[in-house]
Amino acid sequence: MANLYLVSLGCNKNLVDSEIMLGRLSAYDLVDDPSLADVIIINTCGFIEDAKSESISTILELASYKKPNSVLVVTGCLMQRYKDELMRELPEVDIFTGVGDYAKIDEIILKKQNLFSPETYLQATNTKRVITGSSYHAYIKISEGCNQKCSFCAIPSFKGKLKSREISSIVDEIKELISRGYNDFSFIAQDSSSFLRDHGENEGLIALIDEVEKIEGINAARILYLYPTTTNTKLIQKIIDSKVFVNYFDMPIQHINDEMLKIMRRGANKDKIIELLTMMREAPNSFLRTGIIIGHPGEIDSYFDELCEFLSKFKFDRISAFAYSKEEDTLAYEMEQVEPKIITQRLNKIEKIIKSSIDESFKSLVGHTIKVQINGASSEGDMFYGAKAIIWDRDIDGEILINDSEIKNPKVGQIYDCQITEFVNDKLIGQIVCS
Repeated sequence: MANLYLVSLGCNKNLVDSEIMLGRLSAYDLVDDPSLADVIIINTCGFIEDAKSESISTILELASYKKPNSVLVVTGCLMQRYKDELMRELPEVDIFTGVGDYAKIDEIILKKQNLFSPETYLQATNTKRVITGSSYHAYIKISEGCNQKCSFCAIPSFKGKLKSREISSIVDEIKELISRGYNDFSFIAQDSSSFLRDHGENEGLIALIDEVEKIEGINAARILYLYPTTTNTKLIQKIIDSKVFVNYFDMPIQHINDEMLKIMRRGANKDKIIELLTMMREAPNSFLRTGIIIGHPGEIDSYFDELCEFLSKFKFDRISAFAYSKEEDTLAYEMEQVEPKIITQRLNKIEKIIKSSIDESFKSLVGHTIKVQINGASSEGDMFYGAKAIIWDRDIDGEILINDSEIKNPKVGQIYDCQITEFVNDKLIGQIVCS
């Protein structure tokens, strides 16, 4: 039997596509050593400059591991965005394909042909996936593409317009995953709150929540990547009232200054954003995550200072900050750019504010008993169990180290009461207690 080595770069939306490819290639044996592989697949990211550089480096590195007669396949966003340049500059690669043919990857490898279908792949009903990284959690991609016109983002240029899955397809996938033992789900898309707007439904995400709530066997669910202009108080209240969806709110705001929001073409103004965030923050046991861009063209000192002040005062649990990346096929590409030195200075300042905010969020849990799920051995080794709070998303929100338990041999994926005892070196430490 042939061996397969696959690397998935970039976001968790890419990860779902990689898992679909693994489902199509289930006849292969997965290996951890690329030098043993008969087929090497790299699912690339082409979002910003750092991601593009990582993708190119990974391609060149893995090409050096190729055995005689093995096949190197490069797919994903970077390939879709720069296919002509990369096919010309990367003779090491045997097969090139983009974002439209993940479900045909077995045929592509068999025929050893390049393929770039014009449409972005949208997951169909009964698509086989091999879930990676967890035995109880899975990401559910609900749509592809994006209708927003953010000045800094090139994604619509290579992923296309919004295309939503049918609710019935999503429900069938969840039921199938539950039958395989999965009970914790994160719903993702480029813009989740626009779900079904391509079908003329403005409350598609609410309709999806209604249907998911009818499914038995879900311990927890959460929605990632809400967009300010397509999120309203009705949707937030629906999540708050849900018995299945936890009060996890992930809304990248990118900035808070009104002039910057206009330049970035974000649609919502400061007052609207604060109204939504405040409602999210005041929800019982809520968790609030956001993302911001530093150094976008037009960001002067006073606009940046306003962002710093806002982030210092508003109680976010997690904040991701990105240096602005100048990308072709975006409105911001032609704008007067902020000097890289200034961007670096601002990023250094904002990262201190972010660390303080995140540390405060972690410390607020010390002394409390919360629901957690066991992941298995921790990142610190076998002396600790690793766990996540039930409300957190997988991997990105942190880890709780369990160093003591009143319950013998806690099981991976099970939910337990955990008393948080310490916050040390950016890690929470707790013990499992009998409820």
